[in-house]
Amino acid sequence: MSDDEEKPAGGLKGLLGKFREVTYGMAAHDMTRYALRSRASMEHLFILITMGDLVGVPILPPYYSLRLLPYVVPQISTWKRRMLREKDLTDALF
Repeated sequence: MSDDEEKPAGGLKGLLGKFREVTYGMAAHDMTRYALRSRASMEHLFILITMGDLVGVPILPPYYSLRLLPYVVPQISTWKRRMLREKDLTDALF
């Protein structure tokens, strides 16, 4: 074997790594998914408040929307697609 080839993890080190993965899956994976969903919903709400007039919901005066426009431009196309998408009962379940 040459030095640049990786050896398969085995023994106590491999067992400890697998234990960490299982522990993460049991304890932290669901919390991580919930945090990501919460962040996404807060971002959608922020864009709705600032750029709501793009879909017919005027909330803020256009002056503030124009001031925030450079920061929101990369997300507008996906946000509009998500806002105007038809909702289904299964969307709330998963």
